[in-house]
Amino acid sequence: MVLENKLGITNSAELARQEEKISKKKAVELFEKGVLDLIEAGTFKALSFIHKYLFDEIYYFAEEIRNVNIAKGNFRFAPVMYLNQALEHIDKMPQSTYNEIIEKYVEMNIAHPFREGNGRSTRIWLDLILKKELGKVVDWSIVDKNDYLLAMERSPIKNVEIRELLKQALTDNINDRDVYMKGIDASYNYEGYFAYKASDLN
Repeated sequence: MVLENKLGITNSAELARQEEKISKKKAVELFEKGVLDLIEAGTFKALSFIHKYLFDEIYYFAEEIRNVNIAKGNFRFAPVMYLNQALEHIDKMPQSTYNEIIEKYVEMNIAHPFREGNGRSTRIWLDLILKKELGKVVDWSIVDKNDYLLAMERSPIKNVEIRELLKQALTDNINDRDVYMKGIDASYNYEGYFAYKASDLN
């Protein structure tokens, strides 16, 4: 299934290539223009802004909360009927310690509020919280991609694995563009790793 897009692309592989190219260009803009320093870390409003900035040239639904239920593999993300409630809860979650921040990150992943582009947007969102609260970010270049994906898959049941994996990769190089950009790597995404399923809300 190829998602409807502003580029008129009907081939999924080509859409994936263009999506990665454009979203990376927009991610560089976010970083270099200092836009991220102007938004409130840890809120859904901030995540929505990031998503729109990255994907507005590609998808009509950029920044919009999804209206379909989605699952990857055997895991179903938050049902549409509970999604707004889940996002309100996440907004109120504390984020003053590392463990609290990772718990919040895991909950946002479970919410998976957008049709596409959740992983890249949420990793920027995570680093924004870590930077503000702890003066740290994740150096994604030293995070094994398969370990990350498996840890994220298991994180709704137990988040200790993803917590320890990312803790070992924390750095105080918070203004290093190369460190920042590694988190935008599409190969960290669930897409292509698990079968993607979407069903309209009944």
